[in-house]
Amino acid sequence: MILFNETGLAPSLLKAVEQLGFVSPTPIQEKTLPLILNERTDIVALAQTGTGKTAAFGLPILHQIEPNSKNVQALVLCPTRELCLQITNDLNNYTKFSQGIQIVPVYGGASINDQIRLLDRNPQIIVATPGRAVDLINRKKLKLGSISWLVLDEADEMLSMGFKDDLDAILSGTPSTKQTLLFSATMPSEIARIASKYMKNPIEVSVGKANQGAENVSHEYFLVHAKDRYEALKRIADVNPKIYGIVFCRTRAETKDVADKLIGDGYSADALHGDLSQEMRDIVMNRFRNRHLQILVATDVAARGLDVNDLTHVINYNLPDDPEVYIHRSGRTGRAGKKGISISILHLKERGKLKDIERMLNKKIEQKPVPSGKDICEKQLFNLVDKVEKVEVNTQHIDDYLQVIYKKLEWLDREELIKHFVSVEFNRFLASYENAPDLNVDTSKASSSKGSKSRFGNTTWDDEPRSRRGGRGMSEGSGKRGGRIQFARMFMNIGKSDRMDKRTIINMVNQTLPGKSVEIGEIEVLRNFSFFEIDNRYEQDLQRGFRQIQFKGKQIGLEVAKPK
Repeated sequence: MILFNETGLAPSLLKAVEQLGFVSPTPIQEKTLPLILNERTDIVALAQTGTGKTAAFGLPILHQIEPNSKNVQALVLCPTRELCLQITNDLNNYTKFSQGIQIVPVYGGASINDQIRLLDRNPQIIVATPGRAVDLINRKKLKLGSISWLVLDEADEMLSMGFKDDLDAILSGTPSTKQTLLFSATMPSEIARIASKYMKNPIEVSVGKANQGAENVSHEYFLVHAKDRYEALKRIADVNPKIYGIVFCRTRAETKDVADKLIGDGYSADALHGDLSQEMRDIVMNRFRNRHLQILVATDVAARGLDVNDLTHVINYNLPDDPEVYIHRSGRTGRAGKKGISISILHLKERGKLKDIERMLNKKIEQKPVPSGKDICEKQLFNLVDKVEKVEVNTQHIDDYLQVIYKKLEWLDREELIKHFVSVEFNRFLASYENAPDLNVDTSKASSSKGSKSRFGNTTWDDEPRSRRGGRGMSEGSGKRGGRIQFARMFMNIGKSDRMDKRTIINMVNQTLPGKSVEIGEIEVLRNFSFFEIDNRYEQDLQRGFRQIQFKGKQIGLEVAKPK
């Protein structure tokens, strides 16, 4: 492995690199630096985000920039405003000890007139999003006739965001003598088309294999019923007290819903989605970058451009339809030599998608059991002990209170004191998970109820309609009045606000009284409770059975009501 001071870079750049703490180039930097410094060949570089791509193209280009020229010499295209600003910031850090090099970012969502004024100062390097670049080219404010380098960073992302026509327009208007540097995490057919059409015999360099995930990331999944996704997500957060991760959702509405639930349940979380203003988006992203948030819930589009190196987890609340999107998601963790975990919360119908992702990753994604209440309580207990052990004691500030505290606690011996202290925090988790159900789907019994018992839980009702699970089901209103059937009217403490419906009540009765042909009469589901009629011969059996059932974590109360 070479050192940066052996690469031939200018002393001013080496000084900046040293101040930033870089000693040796990353693998992608080691492969591309000599090619850009010493040759004029085009390059297709396949590497995940977070592998040091900006320095890989930025340092050798900066080494060759002519500070006295008034022409744009390098154009860097990237998919998002955030990445545009990040690249600009990195390049400015590299030129801290260089004289006369100007770098200007241009992107949508900001004043184009302000950006034109910056372009009028004759910068040597432009970092741009494709849409804004095309706009400025059409206004004849961005002139590319003299560029020596064109960089396409996260090219696959730009194509997936719909910038194909913009890229074609920009590339076709650049000189044939330029050096084109294309960086991508995956190699879809459109990238190959661009390379074939606009690049001259490009050299392909890669870290890992095309379309494969980062080596430092482990991949695992939990299999639950669709309605248990959120509960599974909470358990992932609780069993990882130091989690710093992104939860990917499919839609804006789901993103808001999941984030609101997490915040309401006391987690350090927020949402990032397309409905946010640019100002609010910046606030949320900065809070997350500065680790004032532990969990960011986001859509794929909203998270583009968010560049964070220390993520411990990426969680797929839903699997994406495109396996390449999964690779991009998982590539956000496991950066800079650190380990990361990509977790997917699946339901039964998503297992087919998993096979496609495994084929592209060329590795098996391991199924793990959803953490139990016991697992979580144990992890949280030792995390608490860890925090107590490592807490910094400020003797000066607490000295005045210690005598009173000693007096107050003198009746406790050492062991009892430790138990009391630990229980202050630990009891919260014991209470939360004392009756926690097993959320794992037993694939060998996928058509039966998942209401199993464990040391840490009672039966929990699976509200997925029985008709989808192969059970017999009973139609609404199939119980008929008259004849010899006498109906008992039942009151239940669960209603619409708990997401109860008529079909679920029918399925619950069928599952609680298996093998019995139970007639059900009129059903009313109101806001906070429900009434339904049942053959009165089964009212006591049903009450006994319902005592063992929870619905979405709430204990069901069932009693006989007065007739209408």
